[in-house]
Amino acid sequence: MEAVIATGGKQYRVAPGQVISVEKLPGDKGTSVEFRSVLLVTKDGEVIAGAEALKGARVSGEVVGQGRGRKVSVVKFKRRKNYRRNRGHRQAATTVRITKIEV
Repeated sequence: MEAVIATGGKQYRVAPGQVISVEKLPGDKGTSVEFRSVLLVTKDGEVIAGAEALKGARVSGEVVGQGRGRKVSVVKFKRRKNYRRNRGHRQAATTVRITKIEV
């Protein structure tokens, strides 16, 4: 069984037992998380899609850890103007282990 969920402005294809990294979610390690925005489910080769068919569908998971992603360097430069700016950014992320998919 697989599902496509939406969280943090992105979509993820998930299956039970899979570990994914998503935008920061509240909760400490071991906290359960529930994704209600399920876009598609495949069950025994059958594809279930649409808002009406997936009205009560949800994907459950467990928070494995909180962390931050790789550093992204943002450089601004204008030639011959003595203008240089260098900034960095690390996006906060949550690692989640998918436990079950309910339709």
